[in-house]
Amino acid sequence: MKKRNIIHSALSLSLTAALCLSMAACGGTQPPADSSAASAAPAQPAAVQPAAEEPTSTALPVKALHPKQVDENPYMAKSDANIHHDGYNTDSTDEILPLGIYPEINVSYEKTNANASPAIYFDSYGHAVVPLLGGIAIRDLNAEETKTLGYFSPKKHDGGGYVIQSSYTFLDSENRIVCPTSNNHVLMLRATDESGNVLPEFEKVLDIDIKAAAEAALGKELTQNLLSVVFDYDGNLWFATGGFRIYPQRQQQGVIGYIAHSAIDAILNGEQADLSKAVFVHELTPGEGAENGIAASKEGAVILTNQNCYLLRANNGVEAVWCTPYESVGAKVSGEGDKTTGGGLAWGGGCSPTLTPNLVLFTDNQDPVNLLALDMKTGEVVANTPVLDDLPEGYQVAVENSAIVYDDGEGTVSTIVCNWFGAGNAGLADPNNDSSIQSYANIYDMNWLTKGNCMIAPGVERVDTVKTDSGYEMKSIWSRNDLSDTSILKLSTATGYIYGYVQNLESGMWQYIILDFETGETVFTMDVSNKYGYNNMAIGMYAGNSGNALYCPTGYLELLRLQDRFVYLPEMPYRKVDLDKAARNVLTQAQFEQDGGEGTVASWRNTATVENVHPNTTIAFRMNDLSGSTSALTLYAYGADGKLAEVDPALWSITDEDGEAVTELTAGTLYELRVTVADGGAFDLSEAEKEIKISVVLAK
Repeated sequence: MKKRNIIHSALSLSLTAALCLSMAACGGTQPPADSSAASAAPAQPAAVQPAAEEPTSTALPVKALHPKQVDENPYMAKSDANIHHDGYNTDSTDEILPLGIYPEINVSYEKTNANASPAIYFDSYGHAVVPLLGGIAIRDLNAEETKTLGYFSPKKHDGGGYVIQSSYTFLDSENRIVCPTSNNHVLMLRATDESGNVLPEFEKVLDIDIKAAAEAALGKELTQNLLSVVFDYDGNLWFATGGFRIYPQRQQQGVIGYIAHSAIDAILNGEQADLSKAVFVHELTPGEGAENGIAASKEGAVILTNQNCYLLRANNGVEAVWCTPYESVGAKVSGEGDKTTGGGLAWGGGCSPTLTPNLVLFTDNQDPVNLLALDMKTGEVVANTPVLDDLPEGYQVAVENSAIVYDDGEGTVSTIVCNWFGAGNAGLADPNNDSSIQSYANIYDMNWLTKGNCMIAPGVERVDTVKTDSGYEMKSIWSRNDLSDTSILKLSTATGYIYGYVQNLESGMWQYIILDFETGETVFTMDVSNKYGYNNMAIGMYAGNSGNALYCPTGYLELLRLQDRFVYLPEMPYRKVDLDKAARNVLTQAQFEQDGGEGTVASWRNTATVENVHPNTTIAFRMNDLSGSTSALTLYAYGADGKLAEVDPALWSITDEDGEAVTELTAGTLYELRVTVADGGAFDLSEAEKEIKISVVLAK
């Protein structure tokens, strides 16, 4: 399968006239018209992949954290199933992400959709679910041209007249796609068969007009549109109306509520459901409405409106367990003479609420903005602190992207907040503007889209909320006022790093960036291009489930993926192993033992497929999280029965990068696990001739 590798070629893309104008407008240095990105870029930091004849490795040491503390929702898919990865909205993943091991950037071209695939989430089979032409699709995001495997189009399959609101779509436990729509319905789409095969055309198995049902239950007309939906832990489908900017003075009537699990089950079983007895609502004060997604835990559904935060439970009606008000200075927009021209998206707190088993965290929209931690059971504000309050003069703060929240399970909850101010379209203030419409033209500031991150305010900060004998206290751990980012940063607990996509304001280069979770320091950057169209469209980063892909949509109809070349053929280094058929996954001790392994897991599970092979082929996996004596290690490989078996020591070894055997291992040093496998042998998981698939893990 062909792939466009821009590990070096991206550095030779020429500046466009538009970029030159935008850099000049932002006060940046305007390079000559014929200069390339390579010549415009400053001297590369040591961590950056340089433009060289041979790629080099800048492998980061693994700093694994405890897995995230999220109670599994039995009604959601066992995967990173929504835009914020899980029902707690943590924006963190337990999947492995790239570590700078001979890194490269590969591209999938978009030739069908209006934009490179945004809002990516995964079903339990590993399929990527993305928006497509106003509908929703499962697509191959790794193909040279992004390929649609199956889809649902309102225009083609349902008479049109609406679009699916992809930001708050999610996958349920049966891998059905649950979608709010622009015409105030919620749909459930069956996208795969019982074996996980993608259906070319998705089957609509549920369609409920939520607005009509809510109006009937409320006894009055709603003047807000459906915004977001989520399942609680009892299978009730919660919904909220609102938009990206709800002005209280406009007195729009909104509602929050749920559809009973029993009614959903009845509909899915082909039965009639009386929605008048199954849809329950809580009336909001006119002018109050949701501006973000809903979170859910075992305690209930948490909804943040522009004025209050609620914990709600289904109790034959909406039970408001608690309602905690918060303050806001209202919608923020740039003033005359400011360095920005856009604004924020929300009137109230901009980020979706994020949960831990004990806390609810969100930002208000005061000046300065505060991070609030509420007790999950009582709604009491147990801690708060100003964030991003030391920016250079002339910048405002609006935290519009969901914060990363990581609970270490030992009494510390880390929150990473990111300033978004300037990216929002100031036209959202227009009384005739419908802020529930999710489109680039409606949401984003045109100057930001065309001039880049110099048009948004900087600021990224980590704040820890610590449990003490007397309650909770908050403290700032690190703060970065030199980063302007809109990409919804992601935390990998497997690696211990934060991943993003920013623009270097000196060179104009758009870059992948990795921050050290502990210190906030930039430990890796990789240039993409200095063309303005490589803006990430404020959509975010997406962690692939292969353990080796960090996706980023761009405005140039290119979906980028940062990958490590962690597997290669040492006997045939000119042959490129397909990275999209390779994977690194965390194998838990419990799963290791269940699969037949003995001892303690000592590495990630590494998998690779090699085509057109010789009868016996040596495959090398690069890894840098090994320590101790090699004599204490045992290699296990999976067989066709899904069980682990020991690999004969004569068939594998651990070497340095020159292929020399080593006996003592040092964590942080890059080693190679070399395995010889026979085509059609016991550890070949591929049934195809001249193709080998092997999956191995080290144990002590």
